[in-house]
Amino acid sequence: MDIDDLAKRIVAGERRALARAITLVESGREDHRAQAAALLGALPLTRQALRIGLSGTPGVGKSTFIESFGMMLTRQGKRVAVLAVDPSSSRSGGSILGDKTRMDLLSREPNAFIRPSPSQTHLGGVARRTREAVRLCEAAGFDVVLIETVGVGQSETVVAQMADLFLLLLAPAGGDELQGVKRGIMEMADVILVNKADGDLKAAAARTCADYTGALRLMRKRAHDPDGFPKAMMVSALQEDGLDQAWSEINTLMTWRRKNGFWDHTRAEQARYWFHEDVRQQLLARLNDPQARAALDQLSDQVAQGDADPAEAAAAYVKTL
Repeated sequence: MDIDDLAKRIVAGERRALARAITLVESGREDHRAQAAALLGALPLTRQALRIGLSGTPGVGKSTFIESFGMMLTRQGKRVAVLAVDPSSSRSGGSILGDKTRMDLLSREPNAFIRPSPSQTHLGGVARRTREAVRLCEAAGFDVVLIETVGVGQSETVVAQMADLFLLLLAPAGGDELQGVKRGIMEMADVILVNKADGDLKAAAARTCADYTGALRLMRKRAHDPDGFPKAMMVSALQEDGLDQAWSEINTLMTWRRKNGFWDHTRAEQARYWFHEDVRQQLLARLNDPQARAALDQLSDQVAQGDADPAEAAAAYVKTL
């Protein structure tokens, strides 16, 4: 593979080259990992897209929102990339990867790029290599990168470590809404959007939005937010209502963060986080070495037979690495 040629084609905005590059960075093969590292190193760092993380409860309409929101942005002349993470089966390892089917209009838009990826049982709501895929989309000249997680859960906040802004999508009339979402993910959200605010659900959406507005006032104010943020808003992805207002609020928040230095600070802290994460992953990968595996099995047998203390055996094993 000609890495330099692939990098040039990505910078030129070739969609096939971008798709091929994302496949490369998602590969777990050792030779592919080396090629992926070389490719990322050959790409310019000057291009920066607005990275928007998006999560929400199952059935809230994430795909419908992304399509409507993405189409609105492309009509404004922006190039939009969507990185959608689908859950992988713990039994077979497979994923449905049906996001392109659910986003029929956006998938045919020339200024949009949709890439579904399997989570591969990786916790945090995103695939292990989503961050690298974001880098590729930025190098390809996309203005906005939407990162859709698999859904709300206790560990679905990793996306905040690769996004500039985190949207939490919620549905009205879902019972006790405030108890339905973990506090941790609410604390990470910059904007809460109550979707399906149309028809018979519009009144329920207004009540839900009011509930979350009140709850956000009780939460500790964050240093990287101006007055009024985080905030809750109503939108209807189906009727494309409220999307312009949501985009306006996003721009207001991002402009304030850029002006006050929080944009660069956040990007720097995210780079530090992923450096530590890559170190952890590479240390874990060393466990697959045959000698390391043999030593691990030997110590495991000793612990199982009661001949060694688990903590002492673990310390001894780490020293061998």
